[in-house]
Amino acid sequence: MKNKPFLTSKQEKVLNFIRQRIGERLPPTIREIGEELGFKSTGTVRDYLKALMQKGLVRRMNNKSRAIELTERASFNKIPIIGTIMAGKPNLAYEEIQGYVDADDLFLGRLGFDDVFALRVKGDSMIDAGILDGDVAIIKKRPNADNSDIVAALLDNNEVTLKRLRSKAGKFHLEAANTNYPPIFEEFKVIGKLITVIRKY
Repeated sequence: MKNKPFLTSKQEKVLNFIRQRIGERLPPTIREIGEELGFKSTGTVRDYLKALMQKGLVRRMNNKSRAIELTERASFNKIPIIGTIMAGKPNLAYEEIQGYVDADDLFLGRLGFDDVFALRVKGDSMIDAGILDGDVAIIKKRPNADNSDIVAALLDNNEVTLKRLRSKAGKFHLEAANTNYPPIFEEFKVIGKLITVIRKY
């Protein structure tokens, strides 16, 4: 794992604001960074951005106003939220990074960051398991799971859903944690096992 570059407290605040806005899918402009952090001059913001660029944490395209991007290094200790997973009717989970989960929010034990990914939950089919719409599900990548585990499953039509794995007469199916949703008996493939859920209030 790469060493985390040293940042001053102000540089950390600038970087965290950029992370937050990119997580909201709207990269900030230089003026917005200045307003958020109380910088009187856009030149000051440019100085901080230059320092973050020199440390390999951000990059900019000069021909766009919202052209600030995070580099992979800026995602140090971050787990990418790669899409939305339906906890309702199954739906496609697009592999498009929608933000990051800070590792400080988790206890991952011996897991490395290549072993896990995050999906934002949409729907109410898992409410009786304490999983709500808007939660972020942290999934351990694995091709199998045990009976009663909550899994991310890929259906035949490339749709992904979050359900409990159940075994009946030696055959597995998927089960919601909400009596309003019927079990799923169609073919599926386990792509990961739920290890924790993060909820922001």
